[in-house]
Amino acid sequence: MTASSSAPLADRVRRHIAGEGIEATPAAVVSAVRHQAEGAALGDTTVLRLAGRVRDQLVGAGPLTPLLADPAVTDVLVNGVQVWVDRGSGLHRAAIDVGTPDDVRRLAQRLAAACGRRLDDGRPYADARLPDGTRVHAVLPPVATGGPYLSLRTFRQRPFSLGDLVDCGTVPPAVAPVLAAVVAARLAYLVTGGTGTGKTTLLATLLGLVPPTERIVLVEDASELRPRHPHVVALESRTANVEGAGAVGLTDLVRQALRMRPDRVVVGECRGAEIADLLGALNTGHEGGAGTLHANAAADVPARLEALGLLGGLPRAALHAQVLAALQVILQVRRIPRGRVLDSIGVLLPTGEQRLTTVIPAWQRGRGTGPGAPTLARLLAERGVRIPPVLGSQP
Repeated sequence: MTASSSAPLADRVRRHIAGEGIEATPAAVVSAVRHQAEGAALGDTTVLRLAGRVRDQLVGAGPLTPLLADPAVTDVLVNGVQVWVDRGSGLHRAAIDVGTPDDVRRLAQRLAAACGRRLDDGRPYADARLPDGTRVHAVLPPVATGGPYLSLRTFRQRPFSLGDLVDCGTVPPAVAPVLAAVVAARLAYLVTGGTGTGKTTLLATLLGLVPPTERIVLVEDASELRPRHPHVVALESRTANVEGAGAVGLTDLVRQALRMRPDRVVVGECRGAEIADLLGALNTGHEGGAGTLHANAAADVPARLEALGLLGGLPRAALHAQVLAALQVILQVRRIPRGRVLDSIGVLLPTGEQRLTTVIPAWQRGRGTGPGAPTLARLLAERGVRIPPVLGSQP
């Protein structure tokens, strides 16, 4: 029996459980299925199978639960009733029956409600985080013309070490010491790349290299960073309630973070006016800060920062001056058919009479050491950190 063919039974069980005001435990659902299926010749195996399907429609992520439990899965996408899954090598169709569009709509509304979000005809979209850390985004028709649409990004509790990233091919063995040296020298850096390229994973890994005597203050739009470090405090933004009040943005949280005696201030993702506050923080003695930024290539980073700086009220010349004083390193990550990789390490340098920021590669995948290597080696040497062999001899 498919999920769609069991939907009438699920409706009856749902109304029964709601009417009785009982919790949808496995035992309660089995009992309700037996009660609602009276007169039908159903064996114990069939009843248990039906109860499992019905409970999937009543609690949790429903038929998507097995996918979210798969440690290889990073993204689960539902387009109408089609399910797509990404296990690190691109999207593939999954043989999962989610029932009818109405079933998907109810699933989306249940997930949103579990996060305290409204999702209905008056508010046909929602962005939230489940208690286990999974990110959920949902859009309902008529805004979603072929929907409902559901996008879920899984969250893994186990943080990676730098050795793990080397073992899985994300970071070349010769380059790992460069990343460790950047953290040890307290250079400020951004992890940049496109959507789903592993920016958060790499940032969390590098934060795990911060000495345990230092305090890390995280500022995030949605809490995703879980570095392996003994002293981490996290601040998460808050959306407005149904009355449109109570919103707390990243700009406010960055300002609060500066009052929390941070050794390192980290913004999980720079996407708006908060970049001005982060640059200001990094220019006032808070060395070793970090963040992530969407950029298709390292060369695009200055333009992205300039656009975000304008949102924060920073004129172009002031923005570039702030960037050059606050940030030193750009770590660009990329997605290739076999997985996510560190694509380049760049340094930020001024260029031209206007001293606009440009990214000079110090190392590039497939090309080796670049023209920015001497600058990066000098920055490390000035802070008393040993120069990794891949960057050449100490200046």
